[in-house]
Amino acid sequence: MPDQILPEPTRRTVLSAGLGVAAVAVVGAAATPLAAHAAPSDEFPWIIDCDTWGARPPAGALPLSAIPTNKIILHHMAFPNVTDYSREQAIKLAKDCQDLHMDNNGWSDTGQHFTISRGGYVLEGRRGSLAQLDTGGNQVISAHCPGENGRSIGIEHEGTYVSDLPTQDLLDSSVRLCVAICEQYGLHAWDTFGHWDFRATQCPGIMFYGLFPGLRRKIARKLGEATMEQDRRWPDLWRFVGGPGVATVQYLLNHRGYQLTTDGVFGALTVTAVQDWQSRNGIPVDVDATVTPPTWETLAPELEAGATGPAVSGVQSILAIKGFGTTITGSFDSTTAGAVRKLQRLHRLPADGVMTPSTWCALVGGSVRETFR
Repeated sequence: MPDQILPEPTRRTVLSAGLGVAAVAVVGAAATPLAAHAAPSDEFPWIIDCDTWGARPPAGALPLSAIPTNKIILHHMAFPNVTDYSREQAIKLAKDCQDLHMDNNGWSDTGQHFTISRGGYVLEGRRGSLAQLDTGGNQVISAHCPGENGRSIGIEHEGTYVSDLPTQDLLDSSVRLCVAICEQYGLHAWDTFGHWDFRATQCPGIMFYGLFPGLRRKIARKLGEATMEQDRRWPDLWRFVGGPGVATVQYLLNHRGYQLTTDGVFGALTVTAVQDWQSRNGIPVDVDATVTPPTWETLAPELEAGATGPAVSGVQSILAIKGFGTTITGSFDSTTAGAVRKLQRLHRLPADGVMTPSTWCALVGGSVRETFR
């Protein structure tokens, strides 16, 4: 889909965005090249490697990131929801995706690290991703989510899930792969996010995204994680991302007295406002304006029926995008309260219709401890 086809970050793009420590670390990783050959995995023989499915050689260098992997990002491919669940279809899918990314997008290789077919087959995407998974070594810098390509593992899922649900085989394989990634990279079930948590896109689709709380629970059970140690795992938005989550931050900053356009673009004014809020509230000021957990916790107000203002508009805006049927009025009406209760039930929160910190966290794509009980 067009909004999923985004330019691959270049050295100039990252440097022009600013000399944040994390950005420089990713750029500096270009000195760590990958071997040209990708062999089958002894650790994960159920993942079809690039050479086995017949991948084209990369058109350029595929460097390793110099910063730690801290999340998994799930996508849908906006490809047809085929009923051919064969291995042959999975291989055709991988080839079609690589051709699209290299020939249409101009990328050096497939954008994501791994691909899952509707038949449940798991394939290596960007060359070298499987070799790094084998060892838990620094990930290959990817192209699936600008701003997160050096610190997230991207998984594409065959199909389009705006109005349809994924197949059970696809979901089972997604859980299996996420468990493997978590084990190899020291991640947790709650480190799993959707593409639109960091970019302006319909991906991973409303229907697929609605399954995420249950998907995370399954991952947690297989990892032997009883529950989250912290109350909330907020999305770590920073100045290299955008989309509905960033727009919510802008609405919240406006609620606190700033004057920002709520466009979801993490521009200079938003950077300044985030850093100013951090400074005023005794929160360490992040060089990249990362919306850290203390930043979220102090920004997000408790809201209930009858409230008005920019924060309410922020709630209504992101609820509408994620399929809860709200409109932006700035007034916390019964429709908004009903949508909030629906969101709360999805995440196993008390369905009282009140915007608590945990409800805010779930709204913007994070995970809450109650989900895993």
